[in-house]
Amino acid sequence: MEHGVFPGEPVAGPDLPDEVIDRYRELSADIASGVGVVSTRLRGRDYAATVSGFLSVSYDPPTLLVSLYAEARIAEAVIDAGSWALSLLPARLRGTANWLASPGSPLEGLLNQVNYGRAPETGAAVIEDSIAWFEVRTTQVTTAATHQLIVGEVVSMGRRAGADDEADPLLHFASAYARLAR
Repeated sequence: MEHGVFPGEPVAGPDLPDEVIDRYRELSADIASGVGVVSTRLRGRDYAATVSGFLSVSYDPPTLLVSLYAEARIAEAVIDAGSWALSLLPARLRGTANWLASPGSPLEGLLNQVNYGRAPETGAAVIEDSIAWFEVRTTQVTTAATHQLIVGEVVSMGRRAGADDEADPLLHFASAYARLAR
């Protein structure tokens, strides 16, 4: 049953007022998403960051996309390396998510307080106890507003979590970490 036209707030033009941007942030924060860690290895150095902007693009061939802020170290490193890993976090690894989301995290020793192993093809860090992990070779990079959308074909994948963690993913909702209510 149609209920007519809902009143909305117009969003138009290249120079949006701060109020429109703030309202968009408020409304888009209600998009629930999983939380993961994207990582890469470049010139012998590990790079990693917490992400919630990722998605499965295709099953055949297995393809993923991650959205990274274009000015972030991780975006530059992932693009330059041409490969990356995505580790999906269980709720109990909220501390890892917080650490790798912290602005100004150290470049040297970034993963010293994180349990991880190495992906078999590229050596990118895979977070221990991750619900699932994917090792990816980049096939396309596209600029979208302030972000780089990085698409890649999965070259290996696996699971590092136990049954309890598999049923309890870390989520991002309303600008905060959350858990599924069961």
